[in-house]
Amino acid sequence: MGKVAILGVFVADTAYRAARMPKMGETVMGKSFALGPGGKGSNQAVACARIGAETHFITLLGQDDFARMALAIWKDAGVVAHAPQRADSYTGAAFIFVDDTTGDNAIIVSPGAAASISVKDVEAQTDLIRSVQVFVTQLEQPMQAALRGLQIARDGGATTVLNPAPAADLPAGMLALCDYVTPNETEAEALTGIAVTSEQQADKAARALCDLGVGTPIITLGERGAWLHGHGLVPAVKAGPVVETTGAGDAFNGGFAAALAQGADPVQAVRIGCATAGLSVTRPGTAAAMPTRSEVQALL
Repeated sequence: MGKVAILGVFVADTAYRAARMPKMGETVMGKSFALGPGGKGSNQAVACARIGAETHFITLLGQDDFARMALAIWKDAGVVAHAPQRADSYTGAAFIFVDDTTGDNAIIVSPGAAASISVKDVEAQTDLIRSVQVFVTQLEQPMQAALRGLQIARDGGATTVLNPAPAADLPAGMLALCDYVTPNETEAEALTGIAVTSEQQADKAARALCDLGVGTPIITLGERGAWLHGHGLVPAVKAGPVVETTGAGDAFNGGFAAALAQGADPVQAVRIGCATAGLSVTRPGTAAAMPTRSEVQALL
């Protein structure tokens, strides 16, 4: 199966579809509303588990209905939760605007209890992190917690993956702890100062990330696919009409991590990540849109 630990955040997604985003002080009529599980780390864990890896998710929750939603989705997907519940806080939530015409989205995240994940909380999971083949984190939880997780994973011999989202300034030396870094075009520009609008610029940005200490950068390019440093473009895998792009990056990262843990080489793992993402965008929602291993295999 391969074993993966993911440090991150769960939030309840409140998704609104409308023709356009309202201006400040304005109200617009929506086309639909949906409530469901989300958060980058949680979405990645669900995707990873559905692709077949033994997946452990490290986070914090409140004691509320959204926490019950989180525990239910993880149980359904086969994710092993390491998620203490804090009575003095709340489970995270996100506002998601979805353009009804294009499927593009804009998001506001409030992590709740997970915003207080500390170095101590991560160190409490040292034995788990050192036991996995792949460790993944993002930047929705506190930076120092993500940094400590990468340090523990690197010391334990795990392959380390950083999805640097949302874009943020990173502590010195953090990128050098990463075997793989998986930014999208915007995040790659934030890290390198290089605007990624072509494959040539993706290659340039990837080389800059290598200079910053990254083992192998992978820049996700939306509908074009992903730029794998040392290989080039791994094309996107089309699975049907795009319904919603929310969670596509999480699907890629979860599928990629699962494939790595199961022994795939980097090109194979990126292709599985692209197929996982390609299927996810044909469905509404985030965690609910993550495909199974058999669906990905059938598509490929």
